[in-house]
Amino acid sequence: MSTALIVFAKAPVAGRAKTRMVPALGEQGAADFAQQLLLHAVQQALQTPFDPLTLCVTPDASHSACVQAQALSSGRLHLSSQGEGDLGQRMHRALENALRHSASVLLMGSDAPGLSAGRLAEAAQALRRHDAVFIPAHDGGDALVGLRRPAPGLFHNMRWSTAQVMADTRNRARDAGLIWQELAPVHDMDEPADLRHLPPDWPGRPLLLNALPSP
Repeated sequence: MSTALIVFAKAPVAGRAKTRMVPALGEQGAADFAQQLLLHAVQQALQTPFDPLTLCVTPDASHSACVQAQALSSGRLHLSSQGEGDLGQRMHRALENALRHSASVLLMGSDAPGLSAGRLAEAAQALRRHDAVFIPAHDGGDALVGLRRPAPGLFHNMRWSTAQVMADTRNRARDAGLIWQELAPVHDMDEPADLRHLPPDWPGRPLLLNALPSP
């Protein structure tokens, strides 16, 4: 069964990326961290056999980090823009477009370093037996969504960036008659306190932790 993989990301522009990290890292430091997360997500994607691989970016894919990621991929990675609309509209559009050409699709955020190539393979395997797969985030959101058919009800008028996203997603999936599997949750890197959950071997981890305010 062919599986497409989409890395859904915000271009790491200073002052616009990882804004909740700015108090600890500064605008440029937050943007640099966002770029590090984006490139890590792409590296994990490139370790999978999925095809096509797409880096889908807002506001556009012309940022140097996106171009760098494509160059590192030896042509495997396609760049695209998320387009207009709220987060749900953009996610649904990307998933629906991918399902026109693939039997299933995974859409991962770029904010969860725990989304390794192995976790992505686990999600794809779950899609062989279910309509949908989710990897929740510990903060109540979701880090990955996988589908075998379009499900617009999962995304319309969702209360994004709240601790209720995954709970609402479960209710909507149930209402849509989807059979789904949830995998073990991962940590999103949204707030300075989240930096404590970086993998031990994360490049620059000690410097990032030193930026945290004292308890």
